Amino acid sequence: METRNAFGPRPEVLDPPRFEVAADAAYMWGIINNPNSYEIGAGFLTGRIRWGVNQSDGWLRGYNQFYVLAMAEPIFRGPETHYFGLSFGFRYNFVQPNSRFVPYFSGGAGLGWIDSHANVFGAQGQDFTFNILTAAGVSYLIDNHWKAEVGLLYQHLSNAGQTSPNPSLNLLGPQVGFSYSF
Repeated sequence: METRNAFGPRPEVLDPPRFEVAADAAYMWGIINNPNSYEIGAGFLTGRIRWGVNQSDGWLRGYNQFYVLAMAEPIFRGPETHYFGLSFGFRYNFVQPNSRFVPYFSGGAGLGWIDSHANVFGAQGQDFTFNILTAAGVSYLIDNHWKAEVGLLYQHLSNAGQTSPNPSLNLLGPQVGFSYSF
């Protein structure tokens, strides 16, 4: 059986794995415009599939991934207590030959459900919401299958003006996780 390193049989040829699953956790604080000083934890389970490889010799060398993400978020501070959702998006991984560090940038959008409290000022106006997730960070290749990841996550929750007022939530915080490639 041929041993495959994180970049393929030869470091100069980028051959990333086709599929990846990840488990991540984040802690986010409310930023921008909401009076309730939200603090939210987040747990993400993500499936990623490789979609395109850039073999260039420059800093853009890397590969795209399409992802589907399920999230469960306990709300530690704020009128609501929990949020559940799905998100769909793309991630780009910047890969340099012979480096175990792989910077990434990702973004996606989806939908979810929160236990809204429309009667509380600054709380969410309805249970159904949309979400936007954006993250940037770096993965460390532990071995041929495992990666550890750290990054910064931004999340926006809103009902897109379906109720008035629509206070929305803007959240920012650190994210850590592990992924397994196959």
